[in-house]
Amino acid sequence: MRVTNLIVEEMPGGGIFVKARSMFSGKLNGMYLSLSLDQFGERIAEWDNGVLIQDAFPMLNPEQREFIKTGVTQEEWYAKFPPEG
Repeated sequence: MRVTNLIVEEMPGGGIFVKARSMFSGKLNGMYLSLSLDQFGERIAEWDNGVLIQDAFPMLNPEQREFIKTGVTQEEWYAKFPPEG
């Protein structure tokens, strides 16, 4: 199984809050996503069954998909790999 480190909570006003442990820092990070718990479950199942994450979650941006895969936030990513320029 591909998905092992996610904690998902349904938010009262809609959407979900996903927590994942960063593969870089080991820190437990969180991110709000505008998906229902059912939608997220369906998409995770697709990804877990071999669908590419960008195809399973086309409504999410690359940073959100990276977070689901690795628990790494955009801030952690840029700290480890600073943008050029």
